[in-house]
Amino acid sequence: MKIISPLLLVAATIAAMPVQAADISDILKAADQYRIGTENMQVETRITTFAKDGSKEKERSYMVFSQINHQSLVLMQSPAEKGQKVLMLGDDFWMLLPGSQRPLRITPMQKLLGDASIGDIATMSWAQDYTGKIIGEEKCGERACLHLSLNAVRKSVAYQRIELWLSKNHHEPVKADLFVQSEKLAKQASFVLDKNEVAEMVLLDQLSSHKETRVRYVSRKQKTVPEQWLNPMFLAKNPNLE
Repeated sequence: MKIISPLLLVAATIAAMPVQAADISDILKAADQYRIGTENMQVETRITTFAKDGSKEKERSYMVFSQINHQSLVLMQSPAEKGQKVLMLGDDFWMLLPGSQRPLRITPMQKLLGDASIGDIATMSWAQDYTGKIIGEEKCGERACLHLSLNAVRKSVAYQRIELWLSKNHHEPVKADLFVQSEKLAKQASFVLDKNEVAEMVLLDQLSSHKETRVRYVSRKQKTVPEQWLNPMFLAKNPNLE
């Protein structure tokens, strides 16, 4: 007997509802499942930047621990950044540098590489961070999409407004326009799916460089980190996590 995954069952149930009756929170939860899966996840992430001619410029690796209650820990993995960490606790972000016992406060717009910011990989839940409305149904290439207009409910998110397009049938992410607090369009994102997961997010800068940055989710698995890992002073005094 064929087993239907809970993700597809939820998406199918929501898709069967009239657009007006569908709760936007449920739609965003379904979309989030494609991006981050369940709560308390370990996500191996690779960021690659490309020049305007399509040639690869730089590549860096990160291990992201996305935890409940708006908590995330990012460990830098590449030699150029080895030992650096970023901790997100609610609306507060800290950068921890090797050899320093003083956590540095930063913002979610702090750049990692290319046009990928801390907020692009540390704040990952649309359902928790945004509210909004369904604008209507539109075509995304050959497929039918729902167009959602989202506004941030927390000050720490990287983008204060998102125009988001999800497939009508299963609500997997297709593309997004990402706006900063000044209402300027900062980036345009598109999402590449593989086996019912977002395998890659492609970012196109709309403010300055107009280059392409690819955020690839190499692997995902459930992981609950020790409570002390979410304490900035503990991280400052314990550079090597065991």
